[in-house]
Amino acid sequence: MDAPLDRWTATLAQTGLSRFLTHFADRFPDDHLKDLDFDSVGPGREVVIHGERIINFGSDSFLGLDQDSRVKDALRRGIAQWGTHSGASRAFAGVRSHTVAEDKIAAWLGTESAIIYPSVTLVNLGVIPGLVGKHDFIATDEFAHNSIHDGVRMARGSGVATAIFKHDDPDDLDRVMREARPFRFGLVCVDGVYSMSGTLPPLKELAGVCRKHNAVLYVDDAHGTGVLGPKGIGTVKESLGSYDNALVVGSLSKGFSCMGGFIGCPTNLKTLLKMRSNTYIFGGPVAPCYLDAICTVVDILQSGEYPALVGRMRNNLRRFTTHASEMGFMVVGGLTPIVTLVIGDEADTFKAGRYLFDRGYYVQSVIFPAVPYHAGVLRVQINSNHTTEQVDGLLLALKDLRTKVATKAA
Repeated sequence: MDAPLDRWTATLAQTGLSRFLTHFADRFPDDHLKDLDFDSVGPGREVVIHGERIINFGSDSFLGLDQDSRVKDALRRGIAQWGTHSGASRAFAGVRSHTVAEDKIAAWLGTESAIIYPSVTLVNLGVIPGLVGKHDFIATDEFAHNSIHDGVRMARGSGVATAIFKHDDPDDLDRVMREARPFRFGLVCVDGVYSMSGTLPPLKELAGVCRKHNAVLYVDDAHGTGVLGPKGIGTVKESLGSYDNALVVGSLSKGFSCMGGFIGCPTNLKTLLKMRSNTYIFGGPVAPCYLDAICTVVDILQSGEYPALVGRMRNNLRRFTTHASEMGFMVVGGLTPIVTLVIGDEADTFKAGRYLFDRGYYVQSVIFPAVPYHAGVLRVQINSNHTTEQVDGLLLALKDLRTKVATKAA
């Protein structure tokens, strides 16, 4: 007789999303290109997959600092000093490097304080429910990151009222806030950069609606951290002028090429979040060696080297988006290292990704539910340490792709 776990697993496999994704994996086993293993990683963006040398255009190490010798050396020093693990939740104890790194992040970002979590996902899952109570209200952009929506669902499970507003629409946010009254305080959750499109929200207008309705703006700026704003501080301060009524979440694994996430906040709120954020209290911290590497990256971002570093990324980005648009691709984004080329049909999206892979270039082929149905995209991530030759090689492969696979026209 089958165990309950076997029957349970079989039932999960028959749910709508599981069947949808399994259908495409079975139909396009060679084109699917998911769950890949890199067998080696070169000093630039060359990787080996299935024995083939491929140029990786699917990395969110936007500044290429994962290959920087100073960051690697900092990791080694951290291991030598702290070992491989802190050994306890930070609610009990942690290494000094935690507070050093948090102070350094806050000074660079321009906030009073910061708290480091093991990932941005754990920031959103811990902070969002920790900020609100039953008398409060949360409004969320419909295209906000999945981890934001998960954090909001956790808050809703505790009795907090929630609603979703139309993407990048301050007027619809205003409507949602009016209809939700009465509430004590509101929390408005958005992305600083939308990860599937690379586009930016109207933060100033959204912040105005927040002020009007006694609400705080919560911005997950993971994809802007390190690559947008002065010294890479992201989108929030440049858009709003201050953090007076905004909380900013940033990534330490994308532009930073390290590990973890953080929230920048006032010092008194930091103290409260340490008491109210379950993922801080009941989870393990970032491995201590990464904290020393994080400090090294902050030094790089604040140095005179940063303009050239981010400039190489922007030059590559400009070159790629200009020529892809000239070829007739529908290009979305281009202000950030994430560039989306709209393909359309799911099968064509997989075929397009496979064609580029066979030409020696890996990009991410993305379908529903990450994007709308029949709006599949190629998600290209441009890095500082891509060479001009690599960018031009991908462009040449895309030019040939236009004759092989149906794509959406610009």
